[in-house]
Amino acid sequence: MSDMAVHAPHPPGFKHQFEDMEQQREAGSLGMWVFLVTEIMFFGGLFATYIIYRTLYLTAFEEGSRLLNVKFGAANTAVLIGSSLTMALAIHAAQAGKKKSEQVMYLVLTMILGALFLFLKFNYEWRADYHEHLIPGFGFIIRPEWGAAGTHVPLYFCFYFFMTGLHAMHMIIGFGILGTLTVMAHRGRFSSEYYAPLEVSGLYWHFVDIVWIFLFPLLYLIGGRFALPGVH
Repeated sequence: MSDMAVHAPHPPGFKHQFEDMEQQREAGSLGMWVFLVTEIMFFGGLFATYIIYRTLYLTAFEEGSRLLNVKFGAANTAVLIGSSLTMALAIHAAQAGKKKSEQVMYLVLTMILGALFLFLKFNYEWRADYHEHLIPGFGFIIRPEWGAAGTHVPLYFCFYFFMTGLHAMHMIIGFGILGTLTVMAHRGRFSSEYYAPLEVSGLYWHFVDIVWIFLFPLLYLIGGRFALPGVH
C-alpha cells in the first residue's frame, strides 16, 4: 500500500517541485502579483509624470483633451469591461468543471472584445488623429485658436500616444496568452482541479483593463471638457 501511495499519479498539471496543487496555485499567483507590482510602478510613474506636466501646462493639456473623441473612449471602456467579464466567466467555467467548449467560448469572446478595442483605437481614433495632423513628429499642426498654449499641445499628444500605445502593446501580448489558453482549453487541460494558468492570466488581463479605466478619465475627461469649478 505504501508503494502504491508513493507512486500514485499526480493531478493533471501538477509540477514535481511543489508539495501539492494548492501550493503550486499560490506560487503561481504570487509570481503574477510580483510581476503586476512592477507594472503598477511603471505605469504609476507615467501617470505621475503626466499629472506634473498637466499642472505645468494646464491650458495646453485641456486644449489637447478637447480634441479627443470621448464617445470612442467611452465605447472602448465598455468593451474592455465586457472582456473582463468574459475572462472571469472562462475561469469560473474551469473552476466549476464545465465543458471545455464553454471555456473556449468565453476565451474567444474575450479575444474578440479585445480585438474590437484595438480596431476602434487604431482604425478610428488614431487614423482620425493622423488625418487631422495631431501626431507629434508626423506633421503636427498647431492651431492659431490655441494661442500661446499651442506650443505645448504636442506634449499632451506625446503622452497620449505613448500611454495608449503602451496599453495597446500589453493587450497584444495578452492575445498571445489568451490564444495559448484557448488551445489548452480545447485540449481539455483545465478542470476543477487545475485551472491555475487561467487564473494568473486573468489577473494580467484584468490589470490591463484597469489601466485603461485610469487612462480614460485622465486623458479624455479631466482636460477641461468636464473640469471642476475652481480648477482654473
